[in-house]
Amino acid sequence: MKIVVCIKQVPDTVDVKIDPKTGNLIREGLPVIINPDDKVGIEAALSIKEQIGGTVTVISMGPPQADVALREALAMGCDEAILVSGREFGGSDTYATSGILAAAIKKFGHFDLLITGRQAIDGDTAQVGPQLGEKLHIPQVSYVEEIKEVAEDHLIVKRQFEDGYHIIKIKTPCLLTAIGELAKPRYMTVDGVMDAYDKEVKIYGFDDLKDDLELDMIGTKGSPTNVYQSFPKQLKAPGTVLKDMTDDEYVNAIMTKLEEKHVI
Repeated sequence: MKIVVCIKQVPDTVDVKIDPKTGNLIREGLPVIINPDDKVGIEAALSIKEQIGGTVTVISMGPPQADVALREALAMGCDEAILVSGREFGGSDTYATSGILAAAIKKFGHFDLLITGRQAIDGDTAQVGPQLGEKLHIPQVSYVEEIKEVAEDHLIVKRQFEDGYHIIKIKTPCLLTAIGELAKPRYMTVDGVMDAYDKEVKIYGFDDLKDDLELDMIGTKGSPTNVYQSFPKQLKAPGTVLKDMTDDEYVNAIMTKLEEKHVI
């Protein structure tokens, strides 16, 4: 089975800063990681490869520095890596990004399974995976929590949903978006790290993909959405801690607070 996994190198969002003029994340100086949901997708792909055989190719769109994320994926056990990079792609929103990645996957050629993470922690839109499936005209299942059965012509997956779960049989080629419960990513091995830096990371630039692109729908100028406002998550004030009281005093204190808040 030929499996393709799309990954994104993202800033570690523990300590983020926002450009007050543009509303965009200030990425310079921030440590970067493979997006967590994407890393889960890598593990799922490697597990399928170990189960029925095949190859795993990892693709990332980003600046040249994204080579580091791709080599980490190679060190985990992926077979090939492709970096989609070009100044023309800078500032692309989800629609533009999915179009560029779709062109890159078409250039790559035949595949049986495409896996993306549910969403990236620097955007949290959960849009690129489903948009990619639409642009490649393949069936898709989002929010995949478990892969129950894998065959060359189909998969059976468990999908997390608002009111429960769906068990879905899907024909290949298809796309899955992975959530954290799907797998626990493995660690890189020492041999894997050594081998990863001996392997070639292929580069797909603008000239390689332009024949399959909507040229007026790439980059910042071609993106139909723009950032209106960004702000870091606000921490909640610490709650009131009750100590050294009797059971009745605890109950009375809680009831008083609920009455003050007009809950009761």
